[in-house]
Amino acid sequence: MASLRDIRRKIKSVKSTEQITKAMKMVAAARMRKSQSGILAARPFAVKMEQLVRDLSALEHASAEAEQRQERLHPFFESRPDEGPAGLLLVTADKGLCGAFNSNLIKSSIDWLRAHQGRKVCAAVVGRKGRDFLHRLKGFDLELASETVGIFPKVTFTHAEIVGKAVLELYEKKNVSRVTVIYNEFKSVAVQRLVRFQLLPIPPFEGAERPSTLADYGFEPDQLTLMSALLPRYLKAQVYRVLLESQAAELAARMNAMDAASKNAKELRQSLNLGLNRQRQAIITKEIAELVGGAEALAA
Repeated sequence: MASLRDIRRKIKSVKSTEQITKAMKMVAAARMRKSQSGILAARPFAVKMEQLVRDLSALEHASAEAEQRQERLHPFFESRPDEGPAGLLLVTADKGLCGAFNSNLIKSSIDWLRAHQGRKVCAAVVGRKGRDFLHRLKGFDLELASETVGIFPKVTFTHAEIVGKAVLELYEKKNVSRVTVIYNEFKSVAVQRLVRFQLLPIPPFEGAERPSTLADYGFEPDQLTLMSALLPRYLKAQVYRVLLESQAAELAARMNAMDAASKNAKELRQSLNLGLNRQRQAIITKEIAELVGGAEALAA
């Protein structure tokens, strides 16, 4: 049985841990509110721009099919054979203590790598956890082309431009067949959704998504010039949204994890206090019994 001193030492240690987790929860909550407002402000623009670019993609494909000239397609729209290298953009956190946030991303990236087993993979990674994981990974033909760490929780559009440039280099210089993004999307404070989608080439509307009639656009000065200026901006806007979504999701996950840790520490501290009081009571009762027994022996 542990001594009273050992129990008091444990209580003090648990209380210190509880104070740390409470402080981390408050910091994450304050940062999360600011990050949440940022993603809610950036999301409508990114969604609308994605819709516009996918409209242009459908228009490009329709024009190419009508004239049977595949060279009309912009490189960002043109499908490539799957025999070439595959591209991956993995967005994780720089730190832990955020529940299953990083482990879910790593599991999804392993599944994706297994699906591309036998092909060369060129990866760009954001976040220290993802970088360390890919450095340790064995058994895959993996080239880590870009590393971006230490940007959370203060993501700016400059960071999106750096990551977007790395993705463009994967697509244009490494000639990957497609670039897939894996990240956590912020849905609410309690819910973060794992997302895996194709960033390049830009997919057109398919099936039920495809509109019955295509929008009629006028191009100024001309279609090629506009596409060349618009599409890199679109790519960086999507990367910026991904970084903001991941940042808000990470802070929400950390806030929930630290809240759960604080509650567990409180319960453990209360349990230790109860055990301490019971042991003290048992010691006092034993001493009283010894005194009474001694007194009776002397009286006899």
